[in-house]
Amino acid sequence: MEAVKMNYFKEQDVNRRPKQPKGQPMKTMNMFLVAAGLLLGADGAFAQFAKAEDAIKYRKNALFVMQQHYARLGAMVTGKRPYDGQQAQEDVAIAEYLSALPWAAFGEGTDLGDTKAKPQLWQEQAQFKQLAGKMQDEMKKLKAAVNAGDLEKIKLAFKATSGTCKSCHDDYRMK
Repeated sequence: MEAVKMNYFKEQDVNRRPKQPKGQPMKTMNMFLVAAGLLLGADGAFAQFAKAEDAIKYRKNALFVMQQHYARLGAMVTGKRPYDGQQAQEDVAIAEYLSALPWAAFGEGTDLGDTKAKPQLWQEQAQFKQLAGKMQDEMKKLKAAVNAGDLEKIKLAFKATSGTCKSCHDDYRMK
């Protein structure tokens, strides 16, 4: 009787599972769809925040985590830590991914509260977005350099990326 029950449930489970395309696991497909949704919906992300404080926390946390991984890579690039290619690839991948996230949380009403953003950020949105885009472009170049493994190219790309961060901080972040 027990064997009959087991076979019955196995048949039922198989019949309930959605058909998966060969060679493409459902987990990978779901992760791709979530990532695509995040990137495509980034402009409307501010609407997802219940309060301006939530948006401020979101952007601060995204920037903090990005900075942590970027700093770990920086320590390797400057020789403060031994260079580890695999760790560098992991850190730059995380930093590059996160570089797209915080910008949607600079919406209306987030100029007040616990923020270091200068008031002119909201008056110069086009320039701010341009600087954010430039940083993302440089982060992609840095990722490519890290993946190629040429330390001299990594150093140049790291310097260029750092320059974009500094430009934005100089113009739009209070000390």
